[in-house]
Amino acid sequence: MDNKKGRRYEAVKWVMVFAIGVCTGLVGLFVDFFVRLFSQLKFHVVQTSVEECSEKGCLAVSLLELLGFNLTFIFLASLLVLIEPVAAGSGIPEIKCYLNGVKVPGIVRLRTLVCKALGVLFSVAGGLFVGKEGPMIHSGAIVGAGLPQFQSISFRKIQFNFPYFRSDRDKRDFVSAGAAAGVAAAFGAPIGGTLFSLEEGSSFWNQGLTWKVLFCSMAATFTLNFFRSGIQFGSWGSFQLPGLLNFGEFKCSDSDKKCHLWTAMDLGFFIMMGIVGGLLGATFNCLNKRLAKYRMRNVHPKPKLVRVLESLLVCLTTTVVVFVASMILGECRQMSSTNPSGNSTLSFQGSSSEDVNSSIKTFFCPNETYNDMATLFFNPQESAILQLFHQDGTFSPVTLSLFFLLYFLLSCWTYGSSVPSGLFVPSLLCGAAFGRLVANLLKSYIGLDHIYSGTFALIGAAAFLGGVVRMTISLTVILIESTNEITYGLPIMITLMVAKWTGDFFNKGIYDIHVTLRGVPLLEWETEVEMDKLRASDIMEPNLTYVYPHTRIQSLVSILRTTVHHAFPVVTENRGNEKEFMKGNQLISNNIRFKKSSILTRAGEQRRRSQSMKSYPSSELRNMCDEHVAPEEPPEKEDLLQQMLERRYTPYPNLYPDQSPSEEWTMEERFRPLTFHGLILRSQLVTLLIRGVCYSESQSSTSQPRLSYAEMAEDYPRYPDIHDLDLTLLTPRMIVDVTPYMNPSPFTVSPNTHASQVFNLFRTMGLRHLPVVNAVGEIVGIITRHNLTHEFLQARLRQHYQTI
Repeated sequence: MDNKKGRRYEAVKWVMVFAIGVCTGLVGLFVDFFVRLFSQLKFHVVQTSVEECSEKGCLAVSLLELLGFNLTFIFLASLLVLIEPVAAGSGIPEIKCYLNGVKVPGIVRLRTLVCKALGVLFSVAGGLFVGKEGPMIHSGAIVGAGLPQFQSISFRKIQFNFPYFRSDRDKRDFVSAGAAAGVAAAFGAPIGGTLFSLEEGSSFWNQGLTWKVLFCSMAATFTLNFFRSGIQFGSWGSFQLPGLLNFGEFKCSDSDKKCHLWTAMDLGFFIMMGIVGGLLGATFNCLNKRLAKYRMRNVHPKPKLVRVLESLLVCLTTTVVVFVASMILGECRQMSSTNPSGNSTLSFQGSSSEDVNSSIKTFFCPNETYNDMATLFFNPQESAILQLFHQDGTFSPVTLSLFFLLYFLLSCWTYGSSVPSGLFVPSLLCGAAFGRLVANLLKSYIGLDHIYSGTFALIGAAAFLGGVVRMTISLTVILIESTNEITYGLPIMITLMVAKWTGDFFNKGIYDIHVTLRGVPLLEWETEVEMDKLRASDIMEPNLTYVYPHTRIQSLVSILRTTVHHAFPVVTENRGNEKEFMKGNQLISNNIRFKKSSILTRAGEQRRRSQSMKSYPSSELRNMCDEHVAPEEPPEKEDLLQQMLERRYTPYPNLYPDQSPSEEWTMEERFRPLTFHGLILRSQLVTLLIRGVCYSESQSSTSQPRLSYAEMAEDYPRYPDIHDLDLTLLTPRMIVDVTPYMNPSPFTVSPNTHASQVFNLFRTMGLRHLPVVNAVGEIVGIITRHNLTHEFLQARLRQHYQTI
């Protein structure tokens, strides 16, 4: 690619990044609009029914109406998950795996996006304790993966000739941008989205990608903001609603001079809340892990209808608990509009305090009072969070304790069921109730009147969420951007760090737990220090499946059909009597010639450079070259390098390259020295076979047809499978020259390389295969992702200690 094409490629990439941001914002707008529509319809009908039935004594009818709405919505959400099972859950563990380099089948398909967006819409409207923010991240990642491809397996007939971004690396970069855009759209936090993609997702990052991901996040945030502001307020172009979840503005009343958002003395309480939040998060993760294991053993193996029934059971239980708790356990609290730090302090992005007052529920309470439990339960979760952040002195400690306990248990049960479900909002709501409870106790029993309850609710939300998901830098910035209050930076960061450290003492974060349960070989950020006792030779796989530069079709088909490896080393064998051997077989002769032509010697390189210097017009240069050029070696000394590389024991049997290993072979025959020339991918070999790229033994290898890069990448990302190949169309004795298509210079390591160096190279460069090559250019093993997982390294370390 020349510079002009490179600049065009970069320009197209910026356009695609902007398009991904806009489309992700529109997906968020779609989900938010219909969730709001369905929720308003449901709550309006149920609230009217409850108000009428509280006088007539027909509350059972109201409960049945609420159950009718919720069960219908959840049934639809479960059906969508049956269509595409990958759409269940938040999708963050799957996207984390994808960005780490593991392809989870179906994770970024268009059908998954449709099922995810519609499913989360119904599961949130159906009253389950789930959020729409986590699925937004998954949705953004799918948009990022699919949009630059301009094709979909769901619409095979729609094809665009779009030649760009036909590689896994480009696709992964766009998925990083899409995931960041999802966070930005969900929380109105473009910088937080960029940091989320860096911290939680991508293994492979570069400076140019950072700028593109931030641009994509900004595009998503402002697209969503533009349309939501226009639809809700009619003020197009005013940008009043930055994200799906907004925390409102935290500020003390001008009339209350003693009020401060937080003081230095409060930091001690925040640290204690961080410890408790970490413990609660670890408890949540432990319970959810046991529940997930139970589901894997007892629910998933059974017919798919059982999953739907489980989701309906969760919905039924949640609805009954919410209804009964609101009717029986709630307290009637006095409305107080004159409280200096009360309702009048809320400024919800340009709206008045009446917006929060309108979400107050008066079920079974006399005039001028309202039901505090119903106010939390019978509202959308975002409204309940705003109530806890900005209403002061309106929730009793008993109500907050019961609300926290019920929400904790039900959200733990819900996460992992067969509906699209996010965990951010339930965790924030749980934590906000915990924080308000702490603020109430400090005010009532210790007499600390100066504290601002909204701050403690925010810190509680951060502590619990940090204890569950164990994110630090990105979550800090997301919460700061959501509050629009930079002064909260220090307390939020301290709380999140303490919560993470406390939780890590007991178990992993919720997303890492679900990744582990799926058995995905995820690579951590770095290895443990102790792993440096291992070398590359300790962790590599020495039993190789390889191909030769010139290989018969029957050998290739046999290798591809009997193995599942993604790539194969291209090698030649080291022999003692190659000259005589070359006379007997054209195929082996071609392989030996390729080996000799590909071995670079210092003398040969100097000769080549001297020849090129001769072409200079200067006679002095020409004369100097003539003086120093080494004389041409006679033909009989051609094998001098080969003789130097030869082993000092008996040469191995002269085997044909397409001869299969025999059971009678000795260890030396089975693991004979192999000169390494490059790597070729399975997809490339299958493409060569399907397109008939080969030559006959009676012809020269130059007669083989040549494919361009565009032709090789035409089927990306779904290359044909070897089992779909019609063998009757192939001639088994034909030969394939793979050298024009292999990667001749992959990353390699020495057998003595420390395990940490191997790990860092593998992870940083986004590799899938790392050949181990010794000092004389022979491949001795290969390292893949499996060889670098924590469990594998631990097992090798134990073996290392046993052999000492």
